[in-house]
Amino acid sequence: MLKKGPKADSISTFLGPDASVEGVLIFQGTIRLDGTIKGKITSSGGTVIVGEQAVVDAEIAVGTAIVMGQVNGTVDASERIEVYPPGRITGDIQAPVIAIEEGGLFNGRCTMTPRVEAVKKVNPLPEKPAPDAKAIAS
Repeated sequence: MLKKGPKADSISTFLGPDASVEGVLIFQGTIRLDGTIKGKITSSGGTVIVGEQAVVDAEIAVGTAIVMGQVNGTVDASERIEVYPPGRITGDIQAPVIAIEEGGLFNGRCTMTPRVEAVKKVNPLPEKPAPDAKAIAS
């Protein structure tokens, strides 16, 4: 069960409904998008809030994604993805925690990677060399 309404830190950046951005959007903290965005949205650990009026055609890589508008593209979140009605995602999503409230829509492939595995991808432990085939045959 989802908490009542989306929760995010204080919003440090806001893109209003009459705004349109095409390109790469890099941010820190929390950003709320209510306009039209095409391209790529990225943040190391930040939170993106896609407002009800937003139309996002982008590849998203963030800490947390909260979707109440329309997202077309991949969403890769290191912490969590939350979808609230009338939010909809068309594209592949990946996060350790994924929550879709009744009335939210998702069409695509979903991968839930535990945080431990996500950390291993970033900092893999060295693997032991495979034993020599001759030693096994002896």
